[in-house]
Amino acid sequence: MNPGMVLIQRLRGIDDPRVTGRCDHALVDILMIALCAIMAGAEGWDDIEAWGEANEERLRLYLDLRNGIPGHDMIRRVFEAIDPKQLETVLLEWIGHVCPVLGQMIAIDGKSIRGSGSLLRGQRALHVVSAYASEVGLVLAQQRCEEKSNEITAIEALLPNLALTGCIVTIDAMGCQTAIAAQMIERKGDYLLNAKDNQPKLAEAIEEYIRIGEQHAWANLMPSRFETRDKGHGRVETRRCVSLSVPEYIPEILRWPGIKSIARIEAVREAQGKMTTEVRYLMGSMAPDAQAILSATRLHWGIENGLHRCLDVAFREDASAV
Repeated sequence: MNPGMVLIQRLRGIDDPRVTGRCDHALVDILMIALCAIMAGAEGWDDIEAWGEANEERLRLYLDLRNGIPGHDMIRRVFEAIDPKQLETVLLEWIGHVCPVLGQMIAIDGKSIRGSGSLLRGQRALHVVSAYASEVGLVLAQQRCEEKSNEITAIEALLPNLALTGCIVTIDAMGCQTAIAAQMIERKGDYLLNAKDNQPKLAEAIEEYIRIGEQHAWANLMPSRFETRDKGHGRVETRRCVSLSVPEYIPEILRWPGIKSIARIEAVREAQGKMTTEVRYLMGSMAPDAQAILSATRLHWGIENGLHRCLDVAFREDASAV
């Protein structure tokens, strides 16, 4: 069965919230037109209606369209009424059918939709946490932060929606929590987390262990080391990663479920005669392989360019006041 027919079949399983017998258009027709239009570049309800009218002849090969193409107001009302979790589940199942191999890297990061907040109304901007398959550029799932909650709670709610077996999950410092690490291990995935000021004792323990090891020429530690050097846009950036197996006598490190490695990444940037250095400390349940760890951290930031920038520049998400 071709991917389009598979999607139609799965969309038929979504509950129709409208009054039975008083609907001019089948729910599957409305959903299919909207999804195809968005994949073709539509950016609003009017665009979806216009795309449907321009492609009506082709759509009739697959859909009933007993009353033609629905209007943009009807399409909007239907999407306001349907269960978004049901739609998300259907789309994830369909993506799994079309793209059975999504790579091993999953980046999780949050983004605020700035236009949705209002100081005058005392309304906090909507904040959404996304899971992103970095190697193929695909959003796997999203979870909003509730009004009186935070990003940590949203990440914990997001993880059960993901198939983590054999995957490496990268999260910035906010997600560096033992409960989150335990959840990923339970779901047979690996984690790579940044240790920063929100976990000061952990960050200090990793920094001190690596610093002392380096001062003693890595005696008996057998570090894994890897370096990359990139040139472009008038700058030269050198990244050096050193990774070690977890020491067996530091409680602050050993309390993390499934932890196997700690690492330090130094990023040295030279531009216009100036040099800046950034140092980060990480820990994870993956093996102490410096090349793999450095690659994973670079893929993590693909969520910024591949997702967040796309939402802001192409879809103008930050301008939305909804």
